[in-house]
Amino acid sequence: MNGETVVIDALDQKLVDAFPGRVVRKDLVHKLKVGFSVPVYVLEYLLGKYCSSTDESEIAQGLQLVKQAIADRVVRADQGELLKARLKRTGSMKLIDLVTVTFDEKDQGGKYWARLATAGLEKVHIDEKLVEKHERVLTGGVWANVELAYDETLLHGGVTRPFVLLRMQPIQVASARLEEWVAARQGFTREEWADVLLRSVGYEPTHPDFTWRRKLLSILRLIPMVEKNYNLIELGPRETGKSFVFREISPYVILLSGGQGSVADLFGWKNRKDKPGLVVRYDAVAFDEVAGSNFKNESDKQMYKGYMEQASFSRGDDKGTISAEAGIVFAGNIDGDVQSIARVSHLFAALPESVRNDTAFHDRWHAYLPGWEMLKLKPEHFTAHLGFVADYMAEIFHNELRPLNFTDAYDAYFAFGNHVGQRDRKAAVRTISGLIKLLHPDGQCSREELAEYIAFGLEMRRRVKEQLKRVNPIEFSRVNLSYLDKDSGDEHIAECAELGATKLIPETPLQPGDIFSIGYDASGGRVVLFRVQAAALPGSGKFQVVGITSKSIKESARMAFDYLRTNGKKVGLDHDLGSYDFNIQVMSPMSGKDTEDLGVAFYIALLSSVVNKATAGALVVLGQMSIHGVLSRIEQLGDRLRVAMDSGAQQVLIPTANAADLGSIPAEILDKLRVDFYSEPAQAAFKALAE
Repeated sequence: MNGETVVIDALDQKLVDAFPGRVVRKDLVHKLKVGFSVPVYVLEYLLGKYCSSTDESEIAQGLQLVKQAIADRVVRADQGELLKARLKRTGSMKLIDLVTVTFDEKDQGGKYWARLATAGLEKVHIDEKLVEKHERVLTGGVWANVELAYDETLLHGGVTRPFVLLRMQPIQVASARLEEWVAARQGFTREEWADVLLRSVGYEPTHPDFTWRRKLLSILRLIPMVEKNYNLIELGPRETGKSFVFREISPYVILLSGGQGSVADLFGWKNRKDKPGLVVRYDAVAFDEVAGSNFKNESDKQMYKGYMEQASFSRGDDKGTISAEAGIVFAGNIDGDVQSIARVSHLFAALPESVRNDTAFHDRWHAYLPGWEMLKLKPEHFTAHLGFVADYMAEIFHNELRPLNFTDAYDAYFAFGNHVGQRDRKAAVRTISGLIKLLHPDGQCSREELAEYIAFGLEMRRRVKEQLKRVNPIEFSRVNLSYLDKDSGDEHIAECAELGATKLIPETPLQPGDIFSIGYDASGGRVVLFRVQAAALPGSGKFQVVGITSKSIKESARMAFDYLRTNGKKVGLDHDLGSYDFNIQVMSPMSGKDTEDLGVAFYIALLSSVVNKATAGALVVLGQMSIHGVLSRIEQLGDRLRVAMDSGAQQVLIPTANAADLGSIPAEILDKLRVDFYSEPAQAAFKALAE
């Protein structure tokens, strides 16, 4: 690429010897694709036919034949009307196009109509026998070599319908057999085979930027193509190739964007036998930049959740329950620094509001691919070497690898730890099975390789659980997913690299007016972490609450302010609060919306901002107070302490009235937290302000 002579390396020669006629030089695709709206696998079909060689002169001759075929048969998007005129003049033409067929049961006893996507031809006559021979035209369409005819004498319903599809030959590899694939794979090392797969997708894995970790993550993107009902989410920066593999590599995968992806699109139209849903017709349905409108209706979300969990659905009509094998893939962008997002929110925050905090929805993901670890692709990251013809690889994935099952492969040597629940296990073993299918299609891998895949699968699932824990810390508290070596008994806990940055409560002292607390959010039925940041600036006594501004929060903040104004002298405060403007920002890293429990935290934040004194790090203050400073006993203390511990707190202040409750708190929590008591708000403030 980039104008340089391509040097065929040892892996190229090895590949072409093992798979003659099945490989193609990947840089040739880029030279042909400009201006034509056809997927890569169609272009590679032609390249594989004429350019599957390492000989430069043969490639040059073949490339001319491919260019001629494209010029003669592939229609540009702006040539639709020109095509119609030529077809009328010549009477017949041969094209390469995407053919879809619909059946109109109301039309004179039933009539099939073909549509050619790039040519823009509608209502094209097609013989019923041709449809029966190539039924995929009814379920998403087929790219094919077609022969069209023009007959202006053809009338239908009193309207001239002159276009006729006489013949079609789908673009597909003549044969793709697992035995051939497996036998040839044995001539490659695991690392070589991984490089072959990456080159087949279009990347150059020998570039130093492609670490083994990045190679595995790239291969993870292929698992929905070989593993049935595999649900994958990838969020990360732009220009990392998130959507490419789902748009270009396989005709068995569909990429949706914009407003596509409604319940009717995915699961079919009620009482319409000619409109089967995408999950029935494809191996994977991928969403590029997920559209929020598809998930606002609760019943629609339930359809998605039910299908992602059970691999079946019902539209409530006479079709009953329908099973399907398509996985659901979300590919989306995260803007900003991931470590900052992980510190103050959760890594589903980039999704539409309707599903952002829906734990039941996100618990269905088998893997969360950390897109921020992927390369921002540059020209040097794309390969000019040989890889599999995309259509051949897609046929192997769909017909040969997908039916295999290696979900029990781990059991010979390893077991899962006690934090691995049923959904966690299901997710991890499907990732393991997918990696084995892609890298070891004969099912034979070493104990060390298997351990690596288990750790990888658990990590991808743990990333899901960690975000769920942010939203609901009690229900999803068991996140230390692990596996055990059956021989040694050693336990290995899967780690997510970004966890080092996700402690919500800093250990170092906070700015004046900054304090953490934990309140009960009745709207979500859970206890969540809140952060209060108060600022006192010279002014005229204005007081405002921003951020989360529910009625309960505003009332609690005002009550704390009134108490401080009335009783400030008890803590030695000689400031005139009427000479300040107070701004209180209330946030929740766990997406809380309301609470009545922040009174003491508000009091400390206000006092700290006035005296300009920092608050202690790794601290959580619990408690509510009345306008007279009377403290309330805290309910659900155990749940609050667990949230505090998981958020990074080391010290918690609680009212003395809760002293008797410590006996019921699990030792694992008390071992990690220092619990201090206070009997009045001023005492809490004294203990909270940094020394």
